[in-house]
Amino acid sequence: MNINDISRQRLINQQIAEPQFNSVKEVVQWMGAMQAQDFNMAKWAVGVRIPGVTEVQVNAAIDSGDILRTHVLRPTWHFVSPKDIGWMLDLSAEHIKTAMRSRDKQLGLTDAVYRKSNAVIEKALIGNNHLTRTELSEILNSAGIALDNNRASHLFVRAEIEKIICSGKNKGKQPTYALLSERVEKPLQLNRDEALAELARRYFISHGPATQQDFIWWSGLSVKEVRQAMESVKDEFICENIQDQIYWFSKVRDVNKVDENKIYLLPAFDEFIISYKDRTASLPYKDHVKAVSNNGVFRPVIVQNGSVIGIWKRILKKDKVLLETEFFMRDYKDLQKKAEKSFKSYIEFLGLSRF
Repeated sequence: MNINDISRQRLINQQIAEPQFNSVKEVVQWMGAMQAQDFNMAKWAVGVRIPGVTEVQVNAAIDSGDILRTHVLRPTWHFVSPKDIGWMLDLSAEHIKTAMRSRDKQLGLTDAVYRKSNAVIEKALIGNNHLTRTELSEILNSAGIALDNNRASHLFVRAEIEKIICSGKNKGKQPTYALLSERVEKPLQLNRDEALAELARRYFISHGPATQQDFIWWSGLSVKEVRQAMESVKDEFICENIQDQIYWFSKVRDVNKVDENKIYLLPAFDEFIISYKDRTASLPYKDHVKAVSNNGVFRPVIVQNGSVIGIWKRILKKDKVLLETEFFMRDYKDLQKKAEKSFKSYIEFLGLSRF
């Protein structure tokens, strides 16, 4: 395997090329966790991995609780399977609390404040009463809990990592919060050693080929924890030295099956780019700043044969949508035509028409 094969193998393992699942739930569980802070783009991250699926179907999976959205791992918003949310939160919670501790102190967010906030949130949501962030914020404010200076975000994240809340049913186009205990009856329970092993297994199967540093970045775990996790599953994977880095991956599939002419329009913050510490297999250093801003915004990217060749954006006007592209090379006329064909899948996903 060479450096070019890495990115093409990732296209296959991440279900972008040669997808093998038909349901939203299956894709999210395969991926382990899918970054989802840009809610609309995150739905397309699922959609691009399931031929013919629509945004309506992804929304239905969210409403039914087939997939959940919460803060976990690094942390940031992720889609996760309800089966996995418990043990993943158990792995992440203390790391997240530690990362937030300094800012908590600045904001005066003590354990007592968090206990009060959690109690107010739980009371407001009990009985499958799914509420938007705005609705819950009004209730917290009425209870005398200050929400200025981004305190609200800290309060909601703490309620998530303490397994009180997770995503609920959408209200129109607005996501909501719901009680985790009412959304997930029996989350899978794993002890810490089992959870570490399972997270490593899930990552390298779905995201490989990847390195130890990639896994540290994606998981938010410490170096010690990552080494333990990888040691426990090492017999299940192939390890190969490629350009002085050790890459882990499972069964090798024929990367030549990847259609080198096909173009994929991947969403902002897609796992294909964001889930690796070293992204140069798909995104050379010279183009990195074009796809990832200096303040860490991952733009929607155009991918061909495993390489990022440009960025794209949509412009919505009522029930119609327009594609705008920016390619990294000068001669892009043929690429533009191919991108337009791929854009058709996105339009069909949205259920809209184009300009």
